[in-house]
Amino acid sequence: MGVKREKIKVFGMTCTSCQSRVERAVTKLTGVKNAMASFNTQSLTVEYDTNLCNLEKIRTAINVAGYSTKDGSHSKIAGIFIIVAAIILIGNSSSGLDMTSKLNGATYFVLFIVGVLTSIHCVGMCGGIMLSQSITKDSKSKFDSVRPALLYNAGRVLSYTIIGGIVGALGSVLSLSITAKAGLQIFAGMFMIIMGLNMSGFSLFRRLNFKLPWSTCSIKKKTKAPFLIGVLNGLMPCGPLQTMQLYALGTGSAFSGAMSMLLFSLGTVPLMLTFGALSGLITKGYTKTLLRFSGILVVVLGIVMGTRGLTLAGINVPSTNTLTASLSGNKMATSSSKANKPVIENGVQIIRMTADDNGYTPNGQYVQKNMPVKWIIDGKALNSCNGQIVIPSLNIQKNLQAGDNIIEFTPKDNDIGFSCGMGMIRGVIKVVDNINAVDTSKPDPSVPTPSSGMPCCK
Repeated sequence: MGVKREKIKVFGMTCTSCQSRVERAVTKLTGVKNAMASFNTQSLTVEYDTNLCNLEKIRTAINVAGYSTKDGSHSKIAGIFIIVAAIILIGNSSSGLDMTSKLNGATYFVLFIVGVLTSIHCVGMCGGIMLSQSITKDSKSKFDSVRPALLYNAGRVLSYTIIGGIVGALGSVLSLSITAKAGLQIFAGMFMIIMGLNMSGFSLFRRLNFKLPWSTCSIKKKTKAPFLIGVLNGLMPCGPLQTMQLYALGTGSAFSGAMSMLLFSLGTVPLMLTFGALSGLITKGYTKTLLRFSGILVVVLGIVMGTRGLTLAGINVPSTNTLTASLSGNKMATSSSKANKPVIENGVQIIRMTADDNGYTPNGQYVQKNMPVKWIIDGKALNSCNGQIVIPSLNIQKNLQAGDNIIEFTPKDNDIGFSCGMGMIRGVIKVVDNINAVDTSKPDPSVPTPSSGMPCCK
C-alpha cells in the first residue's frame, strides 16, 4: 500500500521536551519513516509504511511513553471545580487567618513539595541519563552500586542551587527601581502561571510556552562522571526546571534564589534515587496525575509571585481570605486590622511602627492630608524579609537599620501603600481630610491583615 502520512492528536505533553520523547517512542517502531511532534498543537505528524506499521501500533507506543491520544477535558473541568471549592472551604475555615501570609511563609516548603511531585517528570525526562550513569558492572559492595546515583543527584542539586543563586543575583542587579522590581515579579508570576497550566494539561497558553536562553543546551555525549553529568543536568531544557529558575530570578536575591532552587532540587532527590526500584511500580496514569497536581502548585506560586509584584507596583491586592469570603458570602472571614492615629507635635504628624519577626506593627496608620508626617520605624529585629521597606507612591526604597529609621513626607489625596522588599509584608497609610473625625475603635477592611510571624522572616 505504500507510505502514509497521518496527523494524530497527542494529549499530556507538558513542555517542549515531551515532543522529543513522543518522537523517539514512535520512530522506534518498524515501518515508521518520520515522526514530528508539536507541543503547541498537541499533535504528532507521522509517516509510516502501511505494510509494516499501523495507527494502532503508533497509538500504543504513544500511550506506553506516558501520553494519550484521547482528550481528558471533562476531568480537567471537574478538577477546576474541585480546586475552586477547596479554596472557598479553606477561606471559610481560616476565619481571621491570612492565607496569603501563611502561604508566603510556607513558600520554601511548597517549593520542596513541588520538587517531590515534579520528580515524576524528572524520571520521565532524565531517568535514562541517570540510569546510564548508575549502572556498574563490578560492584564490590552495596555502596558501590548506589554511589553513581548519589554522585549524579549531588551534582544535580549543586547545579540547581548555583544556577538559582546566579539568576537570583541577576534579578537583584536588574531591580534598579521599584518599577523594574515589580515588573520582574509580575512577569515571573505570569510565566509560572502559564507553565503551571501547561504542566496541568490545559492548552490555553501552549503557544506562549516561553524558553529561557539556556534551555537549548543538551547533553549528547555520555561520560563516566555521574557528578559532572548531574551538574550539566541543570542546563537541560525542562519546563518545570525553567519555571523554578524564573521563580529564583523573581526573588531578586542570590540567597533566596539559591535556597529556592536548593529546596526544589532536594524534593526531586528521593524518587530519582529510588527510580530503579520504583520504575516498575509507577503507572503512567499516576505519573500524569502527580504532574498535573504539581502544575497546580506552580500556578499557586505564580499567583503569589505576581501578587508581590502588584504590591510593589503600588496596587492594593486583597488577601486570599478576603477573596474567598467574597466568593462564599462569608463576611466573618473578612477580618481586618485596626489603624492607628498619629500624635501631632508642632504641626507635624508622628507615626510609629516596629519592624520585627512579626513583620510591620502596626501595619495600618491614619494621617491627615497636607500636613507633614514624620514616620519613625523601629528596626527591632531586622531580617531578609523586613529589612527593606518599599513605598511605591513616594518612590522610596529604604534599607532599614537597627534602631530608629525616619521617613518624612507630606501626604496628598491618595492612600500610601508600603511593603517589604519582596512584597510579602504589606501595610497602608490611610490619608483622610480630618484626622479628628476618624474612629479607630473598629477594624478598617482596607488595611491588610498583619503578618503573624512568618518562618522566612526569622
